Amino acid sequence: MNMPMLKAVLILPGTALVYAPALIIWFTRDTALAASLAPTSIMIWLAGLPFAAAGLVLMFWTVRLFAVKGGGGTPAPWQPIRYFIVLGPYRHVRNPMLIGVILFLIAEAILLRSTPIFLWMAAFAIINTLYFTLSEEPELEKRFGQAYLDYKRNVPRWLPRLTPYTPPPPS
Repeated sequence: MNMPMLKAVLILPGTALVYAPALIIWFTRDTALAASLAPTSIMIWLAGLPFAAAGLVLMFWTVRLFAVKGGGGTPAPWQPIRYFIVLGPYRHVRNPMLIGVILFLIAEAILLRSTPIFLWMAAFAIINTLYFTLSEEPELEKRFGQAYLDYKRNVPRWLPRLTPYTPPPPS
């Protein structure tokens, strides 16, 4: 992994998945909302681990696609990729990387039995929905033109389509 990609991963998912939850745990530690740092039931593990696994798979898969097929750049808005990627999970949903982060936050909330981390996940999803709608998608429309408009019209933002999207051939 190159240094700009490592920096983007440490800053973006690192903040959402590690730094913010750690602060939440620290600030709520002596309250009725304190996290339980040791799941005591196999049911908690069975409930949380599928979300963690699915989230990790999506995050690693999409970061790898960016690294291999993005033509340089990172998932970070300050250093975007050069090439429009419609491969793998991007053929089913427009934001699989963020879905991976959200799934992993759900896992953290379940495994730590933490309502505040669940609320952080909800706030994170809302903030990102606003960011995508108001900033990222208009920027992608400018950068990739009709190809992105066709993609946006055919591929949902959050709920995956069942069949993979195939972009029309270039004219």
